[in-house]
Amino acid sequence: MIRFDRPVPRGGYAWWYVDALSDDGRHALTLIAFIGSVFSPYYAAARRLAPGRAAPEDFVAINLALYGPRGNRWTMTERRRHSLRAEADSLAIGPSRLAVDAGGLAAEIAEWSNPLPRRVRGTVRLVPHALEPTTYKLDAAGRHRWQPLAPCARIRVAFTAPELAWEGNAYLDRNDGDEPIAHAFRRWHWSRAATRQGAAILYHAERRDGGQTSLALGFAAGGGATAFTPPPAAALPATRWRLARETRSDGGASLIRNLEDTPFYARARIGASLGGEPVEAVHETLDCDRLVHPAVQFMLPFRMPRRFI
Repeated sequence: MIRFDRPVPRGGYAWWYVDALSDDGRHALTLIAFIGSVFSPYYAAARRLAPGRAAPEDFVAINLALYGPRGNRWTMTERRRHSLRAEADSLAIGPSRLAVDAGGLAAEIAEWSNPLPRRVRGTVRLVPHALEPTTYKLDAAGRHRWQPLAPCARIRVAFTAPELAWEGNAYLDRNDGDEPIAHAFRRWHWSRAATRQGAAILYHAERRDGGQTSLALGFAAGGGATAFTPPPAAALPATRWRLARETRSDGGASLIRNLEDTPFYARARIGASLGGEPVEAVHETLDCDRLVHPAVQFMLPFRMPRRFI
């Protein structure tokens, strides 16, 4: 079910996303492997120069973010197709590698952080409680798709640079699309929370066709999804860049910690209530109008260096 060798159309994208929160509440992690990096200013420029011909394999990256009490590490070096090896059960991008085996997903990370260059080396092992087969369409035409592969999972994190080790709850999904995300969406917000039964995921997207995509799904730890009526909208504090944020909660929502705060994208740990159960969630907001703004495209290379060899 977890495969890395499915073709990605020209101008399109695929990414595999992991997030995790430590049991002690002190650490968090996100790991994203991109083929056709949706945030890449280089990919955006290639699409402008050659519409319909830009190859996603020439814009690949591993994005790893480590958050902890002693500081954060963030890495996203973009590479070309000679650094990509995509097989059914493994994906290598440069010196880092993801692999699927009977126990779940294993990642070996060997990167450099930016903007301050420091080594980032370690391993991640994600063990799903169950794998989910369903893929959900995010737009009316079905050109953008989301598969919550493992909404309920455990993770073991062990790094030598920086030195850390922890365990916690985790989540794995796959997104893919046949065109840039900004073609179909204006903005979206998304969250996933571990619950007593398993996990709950809320997905809300404002589409460029004037419609909305709104998903509220509960996942049992042993497998299986059940749709539920999303609770009312609940405001979250705007970011430093004045990016508006909201989620869904039946008892209000609170900001626990900002994890990423950029002009077009924000990630945070939040507190909310779903079905009367207090939960802690990983929450993300993406503003596609801001993403494609020329000023943001100018700034992105400072955070996303590209290796041309």
